[in-house]
Amino acid sequence: MTDRTLSFARRAWLGLALACGALALSGCSERSGDGQSAGGFSGIDITGADYATTLNLPDHNGQQRTLADFKGKVVVIFFGFTQCPDVCPTSLTEMAEAKRLLGADGERLQGLFVSVDPERDKPEVMREYMGSFDPSFLAMHASPEVLPDVAKHFRIYYKKVPGQTETSYTMDHSAGSYIYDTQGRVRLYHRYGSGAPALAADVKKLLAEAR
Repeated sequence: MTDRTLSFARRAWLGLALACGALALSGCSERSGDGQSAGGFSGIDITGADYATTLNLPDHNGQQRTLADFKGKVVVIFFGFTQCPDVCPTSLTEMAEAKRLLGADGERLQGLFVSVDPERDKPEVMREYMGSFDPSFLAMHASPEVLPDVAKHFRIYYKKVPGQTETSYTMDHSAGSYIYDTQGRVRLYHRYGSGAPALAADVKKLLAEAR
């Protein structure tokens, strides 16, 4: 097994572990036999969780953002880094595809990408990166001093993995996504690889709640 495969497997396991931890700690609903949560969602229902509840970071345009800025939209938050070879582009592609599947309601899906690699992911780099998936998605930048607190609040894992040179390192990180309803309340955790149709269906249900 290659180092890259091991890294990928570790991220997948961590995503599952975090999801299971969310179930155990937040008192969220059990999953039904068909793989959906009791509320009919594909993602894990973490409504009422006391973590991942707030966000206050500058986006790639330099504008300070909070969840309140996106009231009326369903927000999906994913942590990663722009030089990620597999997990991050896959997740962002699925997010963009989910927006397309929603049709006119796609404008009410807001994707947020929080970098775990602030040393390399400067605003101009992140702006170009997000544009390759969907120009409406925003990348958020937490400074090296702030990132540990953000990661703790969201219960996500990240770790620098040295490369052959000082700047060729990679990052191990949690691979799931948090989903918020139109009032900015954390509601769901989606495991990596859940797929665009599942994400679109859950976003559609959350939008329907607001009608």
